[in-house]
Amino acid sequence: MEQYLFTILIFLLGSFTQGLTGFGFALVSIPLLVLFMDIHTAVPLCMLSGLVITAFLSLQLKDHLDWRKILPLLCGCLPGIVAGTIFLKKINEPLFKILLGIMLIAYALYRLFLIPKPRTINKAWGWAAGFATGAISAAFSAGGPPTIIYTTLTGWNKNEIKSTLSIFFFLGGVATAIAHATSGLTTVAVLKLSAISLPAVLLGVWSGSLLYRRFKTEGYIRLVLIGLIAMGLMMLYSASR
Repeated sequence: MEQYLFTILIFLLGSFTQGLTGFGFALVSIPLLVLFMDIHTAVPLCMLSGLVITAFLSLQLKDHLDWRKILPLLCGCLPGIVAGTIFLKKINEPLFKILLGIMLIAYALYRLFLIPKPRTINKAWGWAAGFATGAISAAFSAGGPPTIIYTTLTGWNKNEIKSTLSIFFFLGGVATAIAHATSGLTTVAVLKLSAISLPAVLLGVWSGSLLYRRFKTEGYIRLVLIGLIAMGLMMLYSASR
């Protein structure tokens, strides 16, 4: 019973974060879930619940859909998912979390204090960000940072960023969920936990989306960067346990 309650509360917080920023569900949820469940349960569980959130946000932001922004990310994401699924049980998890945490904090501090001018980003960077996101998502269900960093460098407005993140994460999440299911990671226990926590996930993403509307683009970018710092610290804390 305690496992169900903790999962519901964690998913409520994680879905609120993603409803507000367009990312962060797994980055908030995974470090907390692994305190009381195995990572091989937490990862596919987060992926399934994350699909509900990204589907909700994709429908909400469908008017801002631009496939030219999303396709390079998807092209890189699919081979990344294959790589991440293969190495899920072999990756040195603590070292990975430490490196990712340092990268998130360093980038966010740089972007907060030394604001770069918007630039035209080569599509190759979109493929690279997509590959890294696919691999990390399949292995840890927390692959957002490479794509988040990529989108904050493009000069897009907040709706373009959030819609691109949401639709990309949804499509990538579908492919990852299929990979998890075919590899046997998605168990009956995972499906049960996902169903029980569904109302909390919907409530969280809906309430976060309401608050999102109050932010202008620059304020939204700052919020995203502060979120990256918090998530980097959570990664470092999780790695130390």
